[in-house]
Amino acid sequence: MKSLFALRSPRSTSSTSRLTITAILLCLVLMLSACSSTTTTSSTDNATTPTTTSNENSATSTSDTPVQLTISAAASLTDSLQEIQTLYQQKHPNVTLTFNFAASGTLQKQIEQGAPADLFFSAGSKQMDALLSANLIDKAHEKDLLANQLVLVVPKDSTLSLSSPKDLTNENIKKIAVGTPESVPAGMYAKQTLESDSLWDSLQSKIVLTKDVKQVLSYVETGNAEAGFVYKTDAIDSDGVKVAFTTESNSHDPILYPAGIVSATTHPQEAADFYDYLQTDEAQAIFIKHGFLKASSGS
Repeated sequence: MKSLFALRSPRSTSSTSRLTITAILLCLVLMLSACSSTTTTSSTDNATTPTTTSNENSATSTSDTPVQLTISAAASLTDSLQEIQTLYQQKHPNVTLTFNFAASGTLQKQIEQGAPADLFFSAGSKQMDALLSANLIDKAHEKDLLANQLVLVVPKDSTLSLSSPKDLTNENIKKIAVGTPESVPAGMYAKQTLESDSLWDSLQSKIVLTKDVKQVLSYVETGNAEAGFVYKTDAIDSDGVKVAFTTESNSHDPILYPAGIVSATTHPQEAADFYDYLQTDEAQAIFIKHGFLKASSGS
């Protein structure tokens, strides 16, 4: 029996050793598998980090992206807004202001027909109200910003003595320049003033209709008209005319300048920033220098 036991003992030991080695190998495989899984997770985390950083950089660069704003503005605002343009672009170097100056009625029609514009600055409430009714202006960003006065101007060297609309019936007055009432607010106010004195019909042979107030001013400056109705602001900015008289404020509708953001703007934030800037003391001071009044104290 001892001999038999002695013969089987080494085989038993060898079998036990194999089992031990197999167990050790199995443990090693499991450990390697776990390490491999950890490495994969770490690799995924590292890949996510650059993506987040990239998005953050993209957001930062967007705020400095060049933007062009198109401002459709009444011709009588030309000098004021060109001065404001310089100041505003110094403060906002990524924003370029492009102005489309014309008669308010013309600008209204352009916006109605889909012409690109970010903000409308009208010389009359009628044109703004039409766009508001059509939902083409953002109602939350529209208000009267300025007021103006209607005056009759004559050439700088004119010897004519005119103190009221009735003086326009004098024989030495051959041509009176007036903006087309249907599209030029200043022309509409002029017509109302003449109608209040029952003069509009009787003066038809003398009246020369123009596309905007700047053309009225040009006619008078060059002597192609003895007189013309323009805004006080236009007269102040011209060296070629002088004011004969200021019309009575009760002879026409209040002369208000509303501004509003166009609903179709593709740059709502930048348009809102410029809209807000127009209401600042800095911008208002420029308007006042050119003869405008604040809407709250309008004439």
